[in-house]
Amino acid sequence: MLCMGCQRAAGGEVLPLPVETLPLVTAAPLPTATRSPVTPTPPPTRVPPASTGISYTVQLGDTLTGIAAQYGTTVDALLRINGIANPDQLKVGQILQITMRADLVGPGDVLLPDSEVVYGPSYADFEMAAGEYTGLFATYSEEVNGVVLTGREIVQQVAEQYSVGPRVLLTLLELRGGWLTNPEPSPQKEKYPLGYTALDYWDGLHNQLILAANALNAGFYGWWLDEMWLIQTEDGQYIQFSPELNAGTAGVQRALSAGAADYEAWVADLRRFPTVYRMLFGDPFVYTVDPLLPPDLEAPELELPWPKAEAWYFTGGPHGGWGSLGAWAALDFATREHNLGCTTSRYWATAAASGTVLISRVGEVQMELDSDGFLGTGWVLLYMHLATDGRVAAGTRVAVGARMGHPSCEGGVSNASHLHIARRYNGVWIPAHDPRWPMELSGWIPQSTGTAYDGTLVKGTQVRTACECWEAMNNIWHNP
Repeated sequence: MLCMGCQRAAGGEVLPLPVETLPLVTAAPLPTATRSPVTPTPPPTRVPPASTGISYTVQLGDTLTGIAAQYGTTVDALLRINGIANPDQLKVGQILQITMRADLVGPGDVLLPDSEVVYGPSYADFEMAAGEYTGLFATYSEEVNGVVLTGREIVQQVAEQYSVGPRVLLTLLELRGGWLTNPEPSPQKEKYPLGYTALDYWDGLHNQLILAANALNAGFYGWWLDEMWLIQTEDGQYIQFSPELNAGTAGVQRALSAGAADYEAWVADLRRFPTVYRMLFGDPFVYTVDPLLPPDLEAPELELPWPKAEAWYFTGGPHGGWGSLGAWAALDFATREHNLGCTTSRYWATAAASGTVLISRVGEVQMELDSDGFLGTGWVLLYMHLATDGRVAAGTRVAVGARMGHPSCEGGVSNASHLHIARRYNGVWIPAHDPRWPMELSGWIPQSTGTAYDGTLVKGTQVRTACECWEAMNNIWHNP
């Protein structure tokens, strides 16, 4: 079951390539930001891997588009480095080279704190006032999922769904498109305000912000979880992250690598980013919240999200919370209604914990567990693909086991009705299989195989394996 626009994951393998003699080129330092007294803890200097080359073995159902989306690269890049003439002739078992060894190391200057890149506590008082900007953004509107939204509403919605900082989105929008100050940007910048032109049909503000948010999460969590060291510019040049970055800066570097013609253009955008940010919002370090995840943080107690005595299938192991890139914060479940397709289920998904519903729209429900009224603080649960008919309303206070809605295909991309459930804390997506804070459901603890959507749930000696199938009985059980 496809979920949230996610592509089927491609579990890469780091190749044991020999260390080459070609020297790494380090960019000149960026301008040093004037830091406020609220300074985040310096990020630890990390040790780069011996090689940044990654390969992938093609699996049944894979496409180059899906593999490219998973790794944050492009189909053209995969075709080029693998010498593939026909992208439709992939073979199961074929080994693809995803990335090559990087010849360049990017700047190591910390541009902003981690807390600015996630939609967390630093945004509790953030508000985009009407008339605040004089550019095209002030008068722009667009239909999104059947509803006409203003530019401000689109930024806010993308921030809430992907859990990325709206100040960062607005800075990227002004840096690349001039939308906040220029009422008449060029036709190219009006169509592609973030400069993401690789996919022609991803035009317009909403689509461009989705790509930016996905890229921000790719860099942020790739660095946070020590899973990403490479980014790529439009000319196919691979760049290795500096080991001196923080996760927030890695997110910005990844977002600006897309749409950058080459290394020089990318560095030029990075040099402009602090200037544009400060022009709009002042010193980013004023908004520092450190740490985002307290050392004494405890995972909330959660129940299986369906009524007791009912049996559901475990169809998706750890995968993206929202979007195709970022932390694998979500699990998928489906009812026993065989061959349901995208017909709305007659069964109810239920509340895994007590809380207050803050958002209910187009398949999406987000509920807080701390009752402070803000989505960016404390623990938040995301339910996706809940049908409009019967979906719990925003503002509702729910108890454990309360009805949340019927599984369907609404919201995101899905080819079968199911429930997608994920968590975050202070705006940070928490991997479902995180050993410190696993998304334990009625005693069942998720484990990942290293490939998105694959995995198990374990409770004592009992094991349930994620499977998009009806025949196997090792992925179904009752909620006692």
